[in-house]
Amino acid sequence: MASTAFATLRNGDKMPLLGYGTWQAAAGELEGPLDEALRAGYRHIDTAGAYGNEDVIGKIIQENWIATGKLKREDLFICTKLPPWGIRPGGAEKWMKSSLEKLRMDYVDMYLVHMPYTMKVYENGSPIGPDGKGHAEDDTDHVTVWKEMEKLVDAGLAKSIGVSNFNKRQIQNILDICRIKPANLQVELHMYMQQRPLVEYCHKNGIVVTAYSPIGSPGSDVTIRDRYGGNITIPDLLRNPVVVEVAKKYNKTPGQILLKHIVNRGIVAIPKSLSKERLTQNINIFDFKLEAEDIKKLDALDKGKDGRIFDFKFITGLTSEHPTYPFNEYP
Repeated sequence: MASTAFATLRNGDKMPLLGYGTWQAAAGELEGPLDEALRAGYRHIDTAGAYGNEDVIGKIIQENWIATGKLKREDLFICTKLPPWGIRPGGAEKWMKSSLEKLRMDYVDMYLVHMPYTMKVYENGSPIGPDGKGHAEDDTDHVTVWKEMEKLVDAGLAKSIGVSNFNKRQIQNILDICRIKPANLQVELHMYMQQRPLVEYCHKNGIVVTAYSPIGSPGSDVTIRDRYGGNITIPDLLRNPVVVEVAKKYNKTPGQILLKHIVNRGIVAIPKSLSKERLTQNINIFDFKLEAEDIKKLDALDKGKDGRIFDFKFITGLTSEHPTYPFNEYP
């Protein structure tokens, strides 16, 4: 049974509140779990040009579901992203077409500017330098990039466009000059960083918010270390005593409580799991309601900016002084 809980985008399209996240899901390990996710009822799939798994997502969806008549393309909501090394003049159309080719699709439902900063590209075409790390360009022209994003909507390649990891000021700068407004902001959002000022701002401006790392992104410390040579600390939200207590009350898992608390606010959540059991649990959160006293307990776990996991300073050159660094402000 497909999820029937949605957020409505400014163009009237429905974006499922619970999506299947694929960051950290290598192409070789994603085939089976993605099949299971679609079977469990997921219709919103989140990927990115930077994830390296668009091709397998396209293969599974096309060969196992669309070609067999189990689903139509319009049954799905597909979000992908302009990679950090493509966030430059001339990059949007090039990387959009690359994503569509890999996904085996004519359009995506949502195309996001993945980061407010741009990563350097080296002679071999890789964004990873000789030192094994990613490096940030000195600046990024958000206005030019956004105008190119708008042309993707004009061309029918993306039904909606948005941004990821932008702060309030950076979003407002786009709203001030845009012809097509951002429909979606994807940011880190979980129990320890509930992003209330930013969510309020977005909702007032008709922007749907998507929460990445909604259960705290277990395992991403290894990914950041191996890919970028960075170090981050992952909080164990699943073992927080308050979350565990609330989960027991409703006979749910801690993960289900974390996700329910997010979608309860009208925020989209995109948990990633390669486990059939967990991905099935994650989508089965619409059969109960949190009582006001429990919502209050969970609200109180918010640490504000101190709850942030990903500051992206493992990207060389991306410091608090960088002109497009997004996290000096909260929101």
